[in-house]
Amino acid sequence: MSKQNINALASCLERVADKMCAQSALPTDNRYIGLEEAAIKAIEKLLTAMFPNHLGQVRERFSEKDNRIWELMRAFDALTHALGYVSDSFEAAENQAMTVISALPEILAVLETDVIAAYEGDPAAQSLDEVILSYPAFKAISIYRLAHKLYEMQVPILPRLMTEHAHRLTGIDIHPGAKIGSYFFIDHGTGVVIGETTTIGEHVKLYQHVTLGAKSFQVGPDSSLVKGIKRHPDIGDYAVIYAGATILGGNTVIGHHCVIGGNVWLTESVAPGQTVTIRCNVGPQEIP
Repeated sequence: MSKQNINALASCLERVADKMCAQSALPTDNRYIGLEEAAIKAIEKLLTAMFPNHLGQVRERFSEKDNRIWELMRAFDALTHALGYVSDSFEAAENQAMTVISALPEILAVLETDVIAAYEGDPAAQSLDEVILSYPAFKAISIYRLAHKLYEMQVPILPRLMTEHAHRLTGIDIHPGAKIGSYFFIDHGTGVVIGETTTIGEHVKLYQHVTLGAKSFQVGPDSSLVKGIKRHPDIGDYAVIYAGATILGGNTVIGHHCVIGGNVWLTESVAPGQTVTIRCNVGPQEIP
């Protein structure tokens, strides 16, 4: 690059930097640099701590308990580091991390039901190990259940980063605020969207491209969106929702044991035990 171009570039970069610094929407500090990477590492360590025999390392000199303690310590360190970005102090981050680590047996117990639901709900599944290692839906659900714990603890930003990482990996978008019961299975999974205020009962099965979303957004007096209100549907126990179905609205309730057919669009409730499908009127056609 010529001296003239170097000077022109330097002048250009200075002008652009001044304009960008003046933009009020930009962050005022750099406290979150590295948070996304830390969140991903915390996910990996937490999953390994729960499934060390699938995702961990072989340590022949360790007993099973010692190996689990080792992985739990690594998970604690990674999670504390990530929480440090969004907590008031390092001590607070340590306390929050300890709360999550203490909850891992409960989270694992629910995830074990999700593994069983996938194995029993998919004839292509050859083993529980296959579900744990290869099913994208199980990865997305596992990360969601970890993020949901942090969401319940009112940890900012980090839960959403975790589920968005799962979204990028699997194509499955589960907001960490959703409440999802045990024995949950998403078959295939690509394109599934589950909104923040969704509640899902037990033994529910979804297929790809299902949307559990908001019908509309309430606007306040200042024309800004109202946050924190119920916007997404409730799905009852043992419901099955087939590919491409869209169910919208905070007042929409799909009753237990309902079957919602493929590509159905719903904005109103369905009584328990009902089957909803799209009616296709196909009559005889003349062949020219």
